[in-house]
Amino acid sequence: MARDFDGDSDGDDRTGGDSVASDNDKGATATASSATRERRSAIRNSVERRAIVGLAVATIALLLGIFYYPVATVFIDSVLVDGRWTGQVFVSILRDPFYLGEPARLLAGEPVGAVIEAILSPDRRLGVIGFTAYQAALSTVASVALGLPAAYLLARYEFPGRRTLRSLTILPFVLPSIMVGVGFVATFGRNGTLNAVLGALGLGEVNLLFTLEAVVIAHAFYNAPLVARVTTAAWESVDASAVETARSLGASPLRAFRDVVAPQLYPSVLMGAALTFVFTFSTFPIVLALGGFQLATVEVFVYRLIRDLEYAEAAALALIELGISLSLLYAYLRYEAKHTVRSRGIRPLPRQPLTPPSLSVRELLPRLGLAVYAVVALSVFVAPIASMVLASLSGPEGLTLANYQFLIDRQTTGASFQVQPWDAVRNSLLFGVTSLAVALPMGVVVAVLTTRDYRGRKVVDAVAMAPLAVSGIVVGLGLLRGLVFGVEVGGSRIAVGGGFAIIAAHAVAGYPFVVRTVAPGLESIDHTLVESARALGAPRARALVDIELPLVWPAVVAGAAFAFAISIGEFSATIVLASGTNQFTMPIAIERFIGRRLGPATAMGVVLLVVTSASFLLIDRLGGDDVGF
Repeated sequence: MARDFDGDSDGDDRTGGDSVASDNDKGATATASSATRERRSAIRNSVERRAIVGLAVATIALLLGIFYYPVATVFIDSVLVDGRWTGQVFVSILRDPFYLGEPARLLAGEPVGAVIEAILSPDRRLGVIGFTAYQAALSTVASVALGLPAAYLLARYEFPGRRTLRSLTILPFVLPSIMVGVGFVATFGRNGTLNAVLGALGLGEVNLLFTLEAVVIAHAFYNAPLVARVTTAAWESVDASAVETARSLGASPLRAFRDVVAPQLYPSVLMGAALTFVFTFSTFPIVLALGGFQLATVEVFVYRLIRDLEYAEAAALALIELGISLSLLYAYLRYEAKHTVRSRGIRPLPRQPLTPPSLSVRELLPRLGLAVYAVVALSVFVAPIASMVLASLSGPEGLTLANYQFLIDRQTTGASFQVQPWDAVRNSLLFGVTSLAVALPMGVVVAVLTTRDYRGRKVVDAVAMAPLAVSGIVVGLGLLRGLVFGVEVGGSRIAVGGGFAIIAAHAVAGYPFVVRTVAPGLESIDHTLVESARALGAPRARALVDIELPLVWPAVVAGAAFAFAISIGEFSATIVLASGTNQFTMPIAIERFIGRRLGPATAMGVVLLVVTSASFLLIDRLGGDDVGF
C-alpha cells in the first residue's frame, strides 16, 4: 500500500510538474507576446511622432523635383548659352524695340529727349512687353468696373439666391480658360450670338473677334468676380456703428461712405486690381483663342519661341515677365502692410431689401443702376457659356447633333496624327485622377505646415505658394527642359515621359488650391481638442488623423474637387508638354478644333463643361464655403 501510495504520489508529482511547466510556457508566451506588442506600439509611436516631419520632407523633396528644379532650369537656359555663362540674351531682349518698344532705345544708348518724344508720338511702338502691360491695364480697369457693382449688390442688398450668387464668384477658378475662349468665339464671331441678336433688331453687324476689345471682355469675365469677391468680404466687415457715428455728427450718406466705408475698401479693391493685372499680364489661352499671334502677349510669344526651339530666348523672356509680376505683387504687399484698415467692430452694415420700400428717387435710382448692370453682367458672364451650348447644337438647318456626331466619327475614322476626342477625354480624366493623387496629400501637408506656430512659418507659406505666381508656360518649359529632355546623373541620363511631366504640371497647379481650402478649416479648429488628445498620449500625427482631418473633411473634399477641376482645364503647361506626342487633353483638342471647325470645338467645350460642372457641384455639396481665396 505504501508502495502504491508512493507510486501515486510520484505520478501526481509528475502531473503537477507538467502543469507547472505548461503554466510557465504560457507565461513565457504571454510575456513574449506582450513584449512584441510593446515593441510594435513603440515602433508605431515612433513612426507617428516622425510622420509629419517625414511627410513634410517628402513634400519638399517632391516640390524641388517637379517645380523648383524645372523653374531653375528655365533660368539656367537663359544665362547658359552654348556652354558659356552670359546675360547677353537678357540684354538683347531689353534693347530690342520689338520686345520693349520705345524705352528699349534708352538702353541702346539713344538720347533721352528723342526717346521721350517717340513715346509721346501717336506712332509710338509698345513692343510685346508694352502691349502686354497695356492690355493688362485695360483688363484691370474693366474687371474693377464690372466687379465693384457686384460687390455693392452682394454686400448691401438682401434677396433670394444671394448666397448662391456669392458662391458662384469662385467659378473662374474652375472654368477652363480655353472653354471660355470658345464661348466668346461663339458669342462675338461673325456668325455668333451677338450678330444674330443685332440682325434680329435690324442693326448692323459687329466684328469683335480677334480684337483687343474681345480679349479685355474675356479677361473681365474671369477677373471681375475676383474683384467682387474680395471687395464684398471687406464691405461686409465694415462696422455699422462707425457709419452711424459719422451720420449722427452731421455727415451726409455720401460723406459717411467717403470718410468711413471707402478707406476700408481701398486695400481690397487694390488687391483685386493687382491680382487681375498679374493674371492678365501672364495671360495665354484667352489671347491665343481670341487674339492669335497678331495680338501676342509675352506668354503667347514665349510659346511661339518654344515651338521654334528658341529655348534661351523663351526662357529669358519668361523670366522678365515673372520678374515684372513678382515686383508688382511685392509692391502691393508693401502697400497693404502700411495702409490696411481694420474694423474694430463686429456689427456689419444692415442689408436693404432689393425690392424698393418706396418709390422715391433715392430708393429707385440705385436699384435702376443695378438693373442696368444686371443686363451687362448677363451679356458678359452668361452669354458666352449659353452661346457655346447653343452653337454645339446648331447647324445650317437648325438644331442638330451633328457636331457631337463629328466627334464620334473622328474617333473611329480620324488619322493617327489627328486629335481623337475620346482619347482626349480619357487622358484628361486619367491626368486629373493621377494628379489629384499627388496634389491632395501635398496640399494637406502644406496646409498643416502653414497653420502651425513656429519661426519661419510665413517663409514656408510663401515658398509653398510660389506656383500661384509662376505661369503655366514657365512650368511647362521647365519640365520639358529639366525632366522630359532628361538630366545627367552619374554619367547616365534620367528622363521622364511627357505623360508624367503633364501629371507633375497639373499637380503643381492644383495643390495650392487644396492648401487655400484646407488651411482656413485647420486654423478655425478648437485647439483644446488637440491639446486634450496630446495630454492623453496621442502623438501629433494621431491627433491630426483622428481629430483635425475629420473636422475639416468637407474642406479636404472641396480642395480635391478644385484640384481635379484645375487639372481637367489646365492648358498652358499641357500644350508645351503635349506638343509632338499623343498626350492630348480636352483643352488641347478644343484648341486644335477652334481654328478649323467651331461646331466640334463647342461640342468638345460642352463635354469639358459637364466634367468641370460635376466637380463644382461636388464642391457645393461637400463643403465649398471654406475656400480661402
